[in-house]
Amino acid sequence: MPLFETRSLHCGYGRNEICHGIDFHIGRGEIVAILGPNGCGKSTFVKAALGYLKATIGSILFQGQEVQNRSPTKRVSLGIGYIPQLLNTFRPLSVEENLDMGGISLSRQDLAIGKERVFDLFPILKERRSQLAGSLSGGERQLLATARAMMPNPKLLFLDEPSAGLSPRMADEVTDHIRAVAATGTAAVVVEQDVHRALSISQRGYVFVTGQVDFEGTADSILANERIRGAFLGG
Repeated sequence: MPLFETRSLHCGYGRNEICHGIDFHIGRGEIVAILGPNGCGKSTFVKAALGYLKATIGSILFQGQEVQNRSPTKRVSLGIGYIPQLLNTFRPLSVEENLDMGGISLSRQDLAIGKERVFDLFPILKERRSQLAGSLSGGERQLLATARAMMPNPKLLFLDEPSAGLSPRMADEVTDHIRAVAATGTAAVVVEQDVHRALSISQRGYVFVTGQVDFEGTADSILANERIRGAFLGG
């Protein structure tokens, strides 16, 4: 049974349907990429998956249970996390205070356990626990955003353009940490414009075109597909 899946998902804004019958699934500890050009429905699909947008047709299942009518907050409590591309940290707060916000629903004991767990995953954050988030580099803030989302120990994370605006070195570090997160058993859905980087860490990928899944398969099969490569990977 998949950890998370959508079946024939239709969603959009008012009468403007953006996604037309999306079938998607991800298993525990898996990394799956969602790829495609701007305006293809990637962000709309993620909003529906997280509960920020109501689907008009179809099912959204988490651990085999329908969550279509669950609020975004309830989906977080079930174990679904989200790291947006922008505004993903509280810049006036310290690193540790950001982690406290991520674990705001936890008991004092679980909060302490959560911090130790993410400090083990992100040692640089332990070194900078008292530093203001706003003084971190862009890559370090992305690591902090990931660590904050990991505080409740989610089963699934959605990451929106995690390497956007980062230097190649910091983008490499961020993708290495996504691998480390998945190794703990947390599945990751990576929405990326950097197709090669996304596929380098993903087991599978979905290519969206005009609100539909145009191609789905292993990372290698996407890279090997001449039509997909010519359209989206620069030949």
